[in-house]
This record gives sequence, C-alpha cells and structure tokens, in this order.
Amino acid sequence: MENLNRGGFDFDLCNRNNVLEKTGLKMKGFMKTGTTIVGVVYKGGVVLGADTRATEGPIVADKNCEKIHYIADNIYCCGAGTAADTESATALISSKLKLHKLSTGKQTRVITALTMLKQMLFKYQGHISAALILGGIDINGPSLHTIYPHGSTDQLPYVTMGSGSLAAMAVFEAKYKNDMTKEEAIALVAEAISSGIFNDLGSGSNVDVTVIEPTGVTVLRNYQTPNERKFRNNPYIFKQGTTPVLKQDIAPLSTKVVIEDIMMS
Repeated sequence: MENLNRGGFDFDLCNRNNVLEKTGLKMKGFMKTGTTIVGVVYKGGVVLGADTRATEGPIVADKNCEKIHYIADNIYCCGAGTAADTESATALISSKLKLHKLSTGKQTRVITALTMLKQMLFKYQGHISAALILGGIDINGPSLHTIYPHGSTDQLPYVTMGSGSLAAMAVFEAKYKNDMTKEEAIALVAEAISSGIFNDLGSGSNVDVTVIEPTGVTVLRNYQTPNERKFRNNPYIFKQGTTPVLKQDIAPLSTKVVIEDIMMS
C-alpha cells in the first residue's frame, strides 16, 4: 500500500534540537512576560482591570503601559503576553469589526469579536503570544470571555490572566458575589489588580479600570496609583570641576570638511 503523507505532527526538529543540545549548544528560551489582567460581570455591565507595568525580561520597560485595548464601541479587551502581539492582534480585529459594522449596519456582538480572535490565534498555533480577556455588552447582555494564545476560550462571571492571575483570583474567590453594583465591581477589580501588583514581580505600577455599560464606556486611566515615585527633596547639584577632565583636544573644522567645486557640463 502506498505510504501517503497525510500531514499531522512532525517531531524531526525536536530530535534535531536534542542532538544540538548534546553538542553543547544552549537553546534560546522564551522571554518571560508579566501582567495582571482581570474582568468581572456585575448587574448591568462588565468591569475590566489591568496593571500598567511592561517588562523586558528582568527590566521594567514602561511604568505606565496601557493594556486595556479598544475593540468596538461596546467591547474592550485586556491583553497579557507580548505587548506587540496583544496590541497588533486587538487592533487588527478592531479594524475588521469596524468594516463588519459598516457592512451590516448593526451593533457589533461580543461573540463575533470572540470568534475572530480565537480563529486568528488558533491559526498561528500559539506563536502569537496574546492571552486576552474580552468583555462587552450587546443584545444578549454583558458577557466576559478569556482567550488563550492557542485559541481556546472560556466564558465565566469573573476571570484573571497573566503572571499575577493567581493573586488576583484569590481576591475574586473570596469576595465575588452575584448581582454586584457598579461601585462594588470597580472596588473588587481594583483590589484584585493591586493583589497582583504587590505579589507578582512581573506586575506593577498603577491600576487601570474600564467600565462597560449599556449607556457607554467609562475609561478610568490610572484609577489607583499605589506606587507613585518619591522624588528627592534636594536635587543633585555638582560643582564645576567635580569630574576631572583627562584630555582636551580641539580639532579645527577645516580638517574635517572637504569643499570641492564641481563643474556642471
């Protein structure tokens, strides 16, 4: 019988990597990322929350990064993972949903955004490092979803993702209740994000909150700033000559510039 190549998984590269590692080659690992993002459904809407620290391995690259992305007028999305991937993925789907809304003339549904995001992430088999929390309101009411980098999804009343998700989930598990008011939901989300900030090294800085209601969206940028920088009262002032000049060499400009006259034919 003819042996047909029917596709499927191919582990040849894994065998190659094992051989290379035995020769002493150190394989490059994944860049560690850190974030705390959460979402909760309350009576009449959805509240999303995120910290504002962006890291490059052990380095804090941005202290006030915005991780809650616009998808549509009634839908927002929190992103964890690689910042470039989360921003590009959400911006791409937001653009497609805008065209979809112009084509249909109807309000964008949350399930439409969910399907487009999960299909795109599944297509790339996890190579797009974007773990997302999608929240919004449509004709079916408020809804909240998680989307993993490989394309799997969940729908739950409260969710957390990122490296600080366990600390945030501990707050939700202890204090969540059904039919919360908007004020209770905002306070719970802020406390969950703060738990991630103070218990996870990959999360930090400020607390961002976005409230999605049938009447509109309220973006509470830097809702809490628990880590404000304390500047020194006395600035650093050094007297002239504190740093010694070891060498001084002044080169005339004429030695660096060549002036030529070119005859035009």
